[in-house]
Amino acid sequence: MKRGILPVALIVTLVLLSFVSAACNLETSLINQEPYPAVPGDYVKLVFQVTGLQNQDCKDVTFQLVPKYPISFDPGTSSIVSVKGGTYTGVDYSPSLVVPFKVRVDPDALDGNNPIEVRYTSTMLSNSSLVKQFNLSVNNTRTDFDVFVKDYNFATNTMTLELLNIGKNDVNALAIKIPPQENFTVKGPNMNVVGSLDSNDYTTADFEITPGTGKLDMTIYYNDAIGVRRSMNKTVYFNPARFQDRKVESSSNSAWGYIIVILIVVAVVAYILYRRHKKNKKKKLLRE
Repeated sequence: MKRGILPVALIVTLVLLSFVSAACNLETSLINQEPYPAVPGDYVKLVFQVTGLQNQDCKDVTFQLVPKYPISFDPGTSSIVSVKGGTYTGVDYSPSLVVPFKVRVDPDALDGNNPIEVRYTSTMLSNSSLVKQFNLSVNNTRTDFDVFVKDYNFATNTMTLELLNIGKNDVNALAIKIPPQENFTVKGPNMNVVGSLDSNDYTTADFEITPGTGKLDMTIYYNDAIGVRRSMNKTVYFNPARFQDRKVESSSNSAWGYIIVILIVVAVVAYILYRRHKKNKKKKLLRE
């Protein structure tokens, strides 16, 4: 009886070992994200590594980065990579596959970790799919600005622009450029480097501009929180007549100020001369 059991057990063991050797064990990992974190509306490069391809029993393997929120592929770009089992890649003949993807992050992607999915199949697995989730780190490092014409000096043709950082992020290397355009002519430098600007803070920039009327276009440049150089276009409406009234009013107030000062000085001098005259007259009467 025991002699019969031993051959059966040996056969079962050999069968199990054959199944183990034929198993197609694929593993996937996300080995790089650039930039980190990703920025909504921008591109991000994701690099995956697939291991276990050295087993020829895997046969035809298909790897896909699933194109759904919060990522998407450009038109004509495939989200699928196919490879055969027994493949060795790389200069060191590593039994793994490195798969890079360049995708766009949804403009409405939320800050923090956003789940993304990869799906891989093998003919060894009867074309059934295995799905694995990874986290895409997202942080909106952009900011936004409100721009106003704060003042215009007609004597020097100097326009003062005021910028308010209305975003949640501080910025560095902030600069404003006014390109050539109709209605306005910039004399001297057409770019003003402001520097750093904190969130919810404001600063000013001066330009020498002929006083035209209409929409003034400008481009704002800045470095975001992860050091990426960004730019945005802004437009403000300028009507010099609004500042002409302030100029007349200011001139009128200044003129009245000068008049008042002169009257005070004249009154003080007259008082001093009167006191001196009165004192001299008193001395003269005492001598007589």
